[in-house]
Amino acid sequence: MSLLIRNGNIVTDTENYHADILCEGETITAIGERLAAPADAEIVDAAGKYVFPGFIDPHVHIYLPFMGTYAKDDYASASRAALIGGTTTLIEMCCPSRAEEPLEALRLWMGKAEGLSACDYSFHMGVTRFDDAVEAQLRKIVATEGITSFKVFLAYKGAFGIDDTELYHTLKLAAELGVVVTAHCENAQLIAELQAALLAEGKTGPEWHEPSRPMRVEAEGCHHLMTFAELTGASVYVVHTSNRAAAETVLAARARGVDAKIETVIPYLTLDKTYAERPDFEGAKYVMSPPIRDKSQQDYLWAALAAGDIDTVATDHAPFDFEDQKRRLGGSDFTKIPNGIPSVEHRIDLLYTHGVATGRIDLNTFVRCASTTAAKTFGLYPKKGAIAVGCDADLVVYDPDHRSTISVKTQQMNTDYSAFEGWKIAGRSQFVSVRGQAAVRDGEFVGTPGRGQLLRRQPNSK
Repeated sequence: MSLLIRNGNIVTDTENYHADILCEGETITAIGERLAAPADAEIVDAAGKYVFPGFIDPHVHIYLPFMGTYAKDDYASASRAALIGGTTTLIEMCCPSRAEEPLEALRLWMGKAEGLSACDYSFHMGVTRFDDAVEAQLRKIVATEGITSFKVFLAYKGAFGIDDTELYHTLKLAAELGVVVTAHCENAQLIAELQAALLAEGKTGPEWHEPSRPMRVEAEGCHHLMTFAELTGASVYVVHTSNRAAAETVLAARARGVDAKIETVIPYLTLDKTYAERPDFEGAKYVMSPPIRDKSQQDYLWAALAAGDIDTVATDHAPFDFEDQKRRLGGSDFTKIPNGIPSVEHRIDLLYTHGVATGRIDLNTFVRCASTTAAKTFGLYPKKGAIAVGCDADLVVYDPDHRSTISVKTQQMNTDYSAFEGWKIAGRSQFVSVRGQAAVRDGEFVGTPGRGQLLRRQPNSK
């Protein structure tokens, strides 16, 4: 079947123009004015609307054993939520424990997506220990499984965190293989000491999560990673950057020639630490790491995004229930609250509402940070993240005039709360296609669970 999108305002990371888009099979085959519709074509009228390349969320957790429990989404609910929000590709963090073997863990994660995901997907391979056996498996994962990015944690000591010897060898291997290393940058020892001191003082509520992981701890983690990247020549990508001090640490290294990119996430652009200070344990809904910061950091993050200093906007989607998980596990100790904010469904609408509609970023920046740069960084471009002949027909027809309100009652994510309950939204992904097939019509999911494909990627050439 063919798909013809007519009369749309096409927006990419560099262009903005009116044209029709013809898709045949899974790819875009023609772009131009007044294109003829094949007899079997589904015709979508995009007059007065934007047509964007399918959005990419390069940082999600769907299957996640973490802090004594499991994330609530599976690929059926998460991919449905992503697509309703305009996201057509997910890159999930595969996070084995230190005791697990990487290849076995990757196959477990892949199995959780296969047959369920309605959108395309790939993985970052978590490196939670490094030895000869792990190195051999990582080489195989890159060469035969098409996974060309690693993930390291400079936090979660005793769980996912690695030591400096392991960090050095991971980065050294990545540089050799042309693999990007994504990194959670904090200082695990400082966090452990600060948490212990706060708990000893009887400070156990969620409002103490941010003081236990202050901005300087994040900036120090960034400085640490940049030193190792500079000395090994590895390409690095700092995930969920929450504040100016951390971002400027990375930018200083970039100015010295380090190949480093910066990701922020939608909670940091829209929420501030007062949400985590709400009484009656409500603040636990907003506990994530690094923590949500003071509102003063938001202006910097938006300006850095507009300037191109911050490269991508992801979610760090990590869905845990409020009552049965956050309250039950962390009700008397903030260090045991499962970290994460469910947000894969609302990233694009929040970014448009609070970024484009307010004039903080323009439409090209919107596409760049929510799609194209992630595609280029992680070996998916130009099949993904672009609108051109030969690209995958992942397209979003976006209605800027639609108005709605976020609510747990209408969300597709499988959690018992929304961090953005009652927020007004300007805009909606009205129509979404994945490789030429409709997945969303009139804002409703019409996709096919299990149609999503594992995206096998190539290493970057040095």
